Amino acid sequence: MKKYYFDIRDGSQFIRDDEGLELPNIESARQEATTALSEMAREWGRGRPQHHMAVEVRDDHGPILDASFSFLMKPRTT
Repeated sequence: MKKYYFDIRDGSQFIRDDEGLELPNIESARQEATTALSEMAREWGRGRPQHHMAVEVRDDHGPILDASFSFLMKPRTT
């Protein structure tokens, strides 16, 4: 199995993953990034009118996948 690292960007904050996860393939890493991103959106997005967050996946050779989510909440004008 190969080790994948999941670095987090939450707005301007960057959290480097130094532990990583051993997964069988890139598809498993993609699923892990998708799950992490949806959990981030659920937990960290509350009460923020505009935000961008991302999971940057890398292996021992460098970056291999970026998953990001942006949202904007604003009142509608009539």
